[in-house]
Amino acid sequence: MKAKQVPQDNSPSYSGHKKLLYAVEDNGHYTGIQSSGWEIENFATQMAVDELKQQTIDAIEDYHSGKASALAYHMCKHRLDITSLSQATGFFQWQIRRHLIPQTFNRLSQRKLKIYAATFSITTEQLTRVPEKP
Repeated sequence: MKAKQVPQDNSPSYSGHKKLLYAVEDNGHYTGIQSSGWEIENFATQMAVDELKQQTIDAIEDYHSGKASALAYHMCKHRLDITSLSQATGFFQWQIRRHLIPQTFNRLSQRKLKIYAATFSITTEQLTRVPEKP
């Protein structure tokens, strides 16, 4: 992209900040240009955020219907998937999948609950609670 073509659409997802992009000057050299956002990028970001919100709502509903443990809600709320939660906690992915089952999660030791709670920066009591409505 040429330096003169760097979008300046004042994206609300930037919250008034700017993003550094690299563009080509007229002389062919790359230079850093501050961008206030791009309408298309804002649209894609908003779609992703809306999808994450829907996943969180689904996790709350799954918890209250007995299909998933409280861990599913906290994973969505903190925007973690099984892979990233595995890396953060040291649990194997297959263990986390099992912990998403309510009966298994309810039998977890305090040590394991504390590991999850520390990862989410919450207490073990908060870890076991899920709001009634999003």
